Amino acid sequence: MIIIGCSHGKLAKNIAKRLKKPYSELNVRKFPDSELYLRYMKDVKGKIVVLVQSFYGQISDCIIEVLFAAKTARDLGAKKVFLIAPYFPYLRQDSRFNPGECLSIKVLSEMISDCFDKVFIIDPHLHRETDLHHLFSISSKKLTSNHYTAQYIKKNIKNPLIVGPDWESYKWARKVAEEIGCDHVILEKKRISGRKVKITLNKKINISGKNIIFVDDIISTGHTILEAAKNLRKLGAKKFICIGVHGIFVENALEKLKKANINVITTNTIPNKKAKIDISELIGKELE
Repeated sequence: MIIIGCSHGKLAKNIAKRLKKPYSELNVRKFPDSELYLRYMKDVKGKIVVLVQSFYGQISDCIIEVLFAAKTARDLGAKKVFLIAPYFPYLRQDSRFNPGECLSIKVLSEMISDCFDKVFIIDPHLHRETDLHHLFSISSKKLTSNHYTAQYIKKNIKNPLIVGPDWESYKWARKVAEEIGCDHVILEKKRISGRKVKITLNKKINISGKNIIFVDDIISTGHTILEAAKNLRKLGAKKFICIGVHGIFVENALEKLKKANINVITTNTIPNKKAKIDISELIGKELE
């Protein structure tokens, strides 16, 4: 049974329809003092409960909700409880950079491991970790939306040049370009002084007449994309499209990108008006 968390009803319904499985929304509301109330609206006894929850916006509430939902499902006799997390938070703090810091990735992964039997995460923003197995003590799987991004570009954009705006985006940009069969480059930063940074391409390539497509996993403030476009314009680039997996869009990022004439497209791991790439099939295949 697909259980719809508070943050992504449309995606969860699409998954259920693809699998031809029943789905149900959780009844979640807040008491006057902001404590969460949660109730299952259908019987889950003896069933495999698949909770779909993307962690964005009110992240702390999303976390409490899934922990309550998982424990409650077990109390109600669910056979197994899985978590589908299209976007999973707290992955950047994977090391103690300063004394006394919380290793949030470790704390959250331990709580999830205690409550669920298996977790699926789409394109997690990992730094020093390469996979999920060191984070969770339960079965875990990292899924990628690269194929769906590549298919979207093939169908909708002519003469593309895939650009990774920084080295962290390299794995997404390279994989998408390889599937399409087009060129790709990565922008490299070389610091000249405390105030001056030189941006170069990691290889010589002709960008004239190309549709420049930035491919990255997260679009948050949009600052990285804006800086990349600014520097590529100096090299003659004119048309820019930014495709991200997770459209977080804080600090008026969408407005800033629009003002810079950068078209934005994302997957629907986080619902937003630019989410044109549906990844429900990706999740559905894993649950078949």
